[in-house]
Amino acid sequence: MLTDQQKTDVRRFCGYPAYGASPAGNIGWRFYTAYGLLEYRMNNLSAAEIAVVLNYLTTLTLLESAVPAASENLDTEKAASWMHNPGEITDRLRLLDEWRRRLCSFFGVPPGEGLNGNCLSWVV
Repeated sequence: MLTDQQKTDVRRFCGYPAYGASPAGNIGWRFYTAYGLLEYRMNNLSAAEIAVVLNYLTTLTLLESAVPAASENLDTEKAASWMHNPGEITDRLRLLDEWRRRLCSFFGVPPGEGLNGNCLSWVV
């Protein structure tokens, strides 16, 4: 079973909003079809599937932390034989988002609003 922290990371990387301490009123994940499916699947993974998710989380955490680290070179265009890639941050973000989409695909859910600005559908 995934820990609360791992579930939070899955939601975040998949582009879904925070779950919160407890759903109340007419807001929350239970009113989104895809978000509810994601929650169900996170809570019902096999041991082999958990291993795959943990590999995704490890990769995504590394890719995400590399983006701010790339800003260290923004003030240097060239140093000795090294040349700065002006598209490095954009390239890193694109790679991160691609891996985020792969995680969504593994769970069988569309990317959430936080990834590509996709809209979620309401359960009626």
